[in-house]
Amino acid sequence: MTVQQSSAAHGASRSGNFLRSQMRNIAPFATLILLMIFFSIASPSFATVDNAANILTQISVTGIMAVGLTFVILCGEIDLSVASIANATGIVVAFFTLQEAYVNIANVPLPGWLAIVFALGACVALGLVNAVGTTVIGIPSFIMTLAMMQIGAGICALLVRGQIAYNVPDLVMTLGSGRVFGFPTIALVLIAFLVVGHLTLSYTRFGRYIYMVGGNREAAEYSGVNVKLVLGAALVICAVCSGIAGMLGVAHFGSAQQNEFDGYLLDAIAAVVVGGTSLFGGRGGIGNTIVGLCVLGVLNNGLDHIQIDSFLKILIRGLILLAALIVNVYVQNIRTVERAEGA
Repeated sequence: MTVQQSSAAHGASRSGNFLRSQMRNIAPFATLILLMIFFSIASPSFATVDNAANILTQISVTGIMAVGLTFVILCGEIDLSVASIANATGIVVAFFTLQEAYVNIANVPLPGWLAIVFALGACVALGLVNAVGTTVIGIPSFIMTLAMMQIGAGICALLVRGQIAYNVPDLVMTLGSGRVFGFPTIALVLIAFLVVGHLTLSYTRFGRYIYMVGGNREAAEYSGVNVKLVLGAALVICAVCSGIAGMLGVAHFGSAQQNEFDGYLLDAIAAVVVGGTSLFGGRGGIGNTIVGLCVLGVLNNGLDHIQIDSFLKILIRGLILLAALIVNVYVQNIRTVERAEGA
């Protein structure tokens, strides 16, 4: 083999390795484009401005949860309590709001701003419990947040006892179900969370620490990073995002009740993972989460437009999540091999 042939072969090998390593980012975006093309052809009502706004509204609650979950997954951890904390926070804010006489809940009516403060305090407290359990006691995040899932469900059951509350403070109602120049305010809140999350991860020291902890925890410790503090902060951020999503979700859906957000756990995890953020930590970000949210939003909305069987829709979502997990593991294996060869 000549020198030129060897160089060409080496260049082709490097290009192939680059494409394989970037598959986690390329595959979700390509999937989104294909889904948009398919549904635009299959249903004339899909590719409209009104439907685009509708999709954005539909993914808003999931998206706010997913922003916080992105921080946790980038650290190489997981939070299974996001939906439960959202539910508990939504019920707490309704519990401290004056309800109609026909609502059979022995609640404690407070001024609207104080009800919001109590609800935010509740989600911060639940996040702190997750953080202490994971970083101080040493319980794996999977087990700790699984326990928190049950704790949140217990709080919901204790406060509403199977009943349904409807009223929330005016500010929460405006943000959750209001409109600004015809545009849903809950979608504006989602955009604000995505922007702040991206800026935090990309341009702050804390964001760099998140990637360091997820990429190589031992190296981060040797570099002087307080790994436990970073992990704890990520879990609290995740809980706060979930709590705010829960409050706005209650306003958007018009009621606060037990198990209201249970289905959002899988959606929030899927949005982060399908978008290309590595489950092993250190790779990905809010940009990936945006793509994942769009894939799920377009898929759910598009399947409704072509009137497919609702049970089949669940199966399709599961298959897409499985494909994303396979790509995730495949790319991680490639990186492991490259590191071993480099060593």
